[in-house]
Amino acid sequence: MCGICGVWEYGASSERVDTALVRRMRDVMTHRGPDAAGELIFDGGRGGFGFRRLSIVDLSPAGNQPMRGCTDRVWLVFNGEIYNHAELREGLEQRGHDYASRTDSETILHLYEERGLDFVHEIEGDYAIALWDIDRERLVLARDRAGVKPLYFCQQDGRFIFASEIKAILQHPAVTPEINEEALYHYLTFVTTPAPQTLFCGIQKLPAGHMLVIDRGGEARVTQYWDALPTASPDDKRSDQEHQAKILELLRSSIKKRMMADVPFGVFLSGGVDSSANVALMSELMSQPVRTFTVGFHDCEELNELDSARAISKRFGTDHHEVMIGREEMQKFLPELVFHQDEPIADPVCVPLYYVSKLARDTGTIVVQVGEGSDELFGGYDWFRTYLQIEDRFWRTASRAPAVARRAAAALAQPLIARTVKKRMAGELMRRLGAGESLFWGGAVVFDETMKSRVLSTEMRARYNGLSTYNVVREYQETIAAARPDADAAARMTYLELKLRLPELLLMRVDKITMATSVEARVPFLDHHLIEYAMNLPRDLKVKGRTGKHILKRALESVLPADVLYQPKRGFGAPVREWFRGPEGDSLIHRVMNSRLRQRNFFDYGFIERLADEHARQQRDWSANLWCLLNLTVWYERWIEPN
Repeated sequence: MCGICGVWEYGASSERVDTALVRRMRDVMTHRGPDAAGELIFDGGRGGFGFRRLSIVDLSPAGNQPMRGCTDRVWLVFNGEIYNHAELREGLEQRGHDYASRTDSETILHLYEERGLDFVHEIEGDYAIALWDIDRERLVLARDRAGVKPLYFCQQDGRFIFASEIKAILQHPAVTPEINEEALYHYLTFVTTPAPQTLFCGIQKLPAGHMLVIDRGGEARVTQYWDALPTASPDDKRSDQEHQAKILELLRSSIKKRMMADVPFGVFLSGGVDSSANVALMSELMSQPVRTFTVGFHDCEELNELDSARAISKRFGTDHHEVMIGREEMQKFLPELVFHQDEPIADPVCVPLYYVSKLARDTGTIVVQVGEGSDELFGGYDWFRTYLQIEDRFWRTASRAPAVARRAAAALAQPLIARTVKKRMAGELMRRLGAGESLFWGGAVVFDETMKSRVLSTEMRARYNGLSTYNVVREYQETIAAARPDADAAARMTYLELKLRLPELLLMRVDKITMATSVEARVPFLDHHLIEYAMNLPRDLKVKGRTGKHILKRALESVLPADVLYQPKRGFGAPVREWFRGPEGDSLIHRVMNSRLRQRNFFDYGFIERLADEHARQQRDWSANLWCLLNLTVWYERWIEPN
C-alpha cells in the first residue's frame, strides 16, 4: 500500500505544475509510504504525479513509482495490491510485454497498454490507480470493487487534482478548505459521508467499483465497472454441503492470495468467528507461527476479548501480541485521529484500531488481515435479524397499503415495534412507514431524521428544508429493485451495506487508521468472488432462527471448534459510553459546547447539552451521538478553522 497524488492543468497553455508542489502533496502522506518517494512532471509541465512507497512486493528500487510501461507513453501511480498479477504476467510476457521488475504495479501498465480501459476487468485486488496516457491525452482513475482503497479528487478552473488522502489535495494553493453543509447533514446519520460527497466543499471521493476518465477538454466521465447485484437466476440447486464447501474454498483462496508479500504479515485477532477463521486458514499455509495482535481495555473489562484471542492463539500456536489502552490513550490520540481520517469517521473503534496497528508495526509486521465484511455478507449482526423480523411480521404488508392506512398502521404499531427496538428508534421507523420510506437505512444510523430535526438549528433546518438522507438510501434501493426485483430482504440490506457503510465507514476506517502506522490491511471476506457468491445465497442459509452467518459457520466447522463458532457475538468495540462520563467526560463535552464550530450556528446546542446531561446521569446512552459531534468538532478545528 502506498500514497498517490497528482495534478493536471488540462486547461493551461504552458507549464503550471512544479516539482515542489507535487512533493508537498506527496510528503504530507509520508505515513502511507515511508520507504521511498518519487515524482513525475508530464504533459509539458502541465501535470505531475507524486508517490510514497510502502514496500511490500519486490522491495528493490525497481518497484518505485511513478512507473512506465513498455514505452514512456503510459505512466502509473498505484496504491494497493493486485493479487492475480503473477498469472496475468505470464500471458502478457508471452504476448511480448517486457517487465523491468517483479511488482504487481507493472502488470497494470501492460494490461492497460493491451486492453485500454478494459484492463480493470482483468485485475483482482485492492487498489487506487492513476494512469497518464500521453497518446490519448487522458487521465484514468480507478477504485477497487469493494472500496478497500480510497481515492479523492477535485476539479476546478481547468485543473484536476487527486490523491489517496484529502490532506494532499489541500496542499494545493488553489484549494481552500470549507465545510460541505449537505454532506454534514448526511454525516450526522451515517457518521461518515456517502460517496461521492466528502465533508469538504469541492472535493469528492470516487465510489467503489468506479472509474473516472478525464480528457484534454476537461470532460470527466465517471462510470461503474462492477456492482454487487445478485444474478438474475441464483443457483439454488446446490445442497447445503455444496454451498459450505464452495464458501470454504473461496475463503481459503482469498486468504492465500492476501498472503502475497515480501515482508512479515499477520492477523488482527479478536477471538470471534471471522478473525479466528483468518488465523486457522492462514496457519494451514504456513510453516511458521502466524503473528496475531489483540487490543484490550484497562477501564472496560466487558469489552475485552483477550481470553478468546488467547484461546485461539494457543489452539493454532500463533506468535501472539497484546496491547492495553484506556481513556488516556483515547485523549492522547484524538488530535492525530482527525488528521489521519481527513474527514470525520465517527466510529470509536478507530482508537483501539490505531493502537493494535501500532503494535503490529512495532513488531516489524507490515501487512495484516482483518475480518471486515463477513457480518454484512452473511447476516451476522443482531440488528440484521431484527430488521428481517420487522419486515416479516409487519412492514412488508403495511408498506403496501395506501398512505392514509400506512399512517394509521404506524400509530397503532409503534408500541409493538418498541418491543423489538429502542423506543426512540420505533418512533423513527413509524415515521418512515407513514412517509412511504424504506425500513432499512443502514447498520450505523446515529442521528435519524427525527433526531436531526431536533439537533439542527432553526436556521440550518430552514436552509435545508426538504433535504432527506433517504434520498441517498433510495438511490441504491431503487437500483437493486430495478435490476433484481425478486431479491429478498437480506440481499437488499447487504447491497445497501456494500454501497454505504462498508466502503465509506468500515473500510475507510481500516485504511486510514492502519496506514497512520504504515501498516497495510487486507480484507479476505471482501474478495469479489466471495461477495458475488454470498449475494446469491438464499436468506435462509444466512439467518436461521436467532443465528446469523449460519452457512458460514457450518462451512467452518471443519476448521474451528463449536465453542468459537456458536458463542454469542461480541463486536469489536470501544468504551465510548464511559468516556463521556465523569470529569474527563465533562471535558469532552466542554470542548463540543465551546468550539469555534458553534459560531457557524449549525446546531441547537441546548439540545446537545440535554443529551450530554442525560448521558452523564446515566438516564440514556447518547455516547454514539456525542462521539459523532466530538469528532466533527475536533475535525473542524483542525481543518476548517484552526488556531
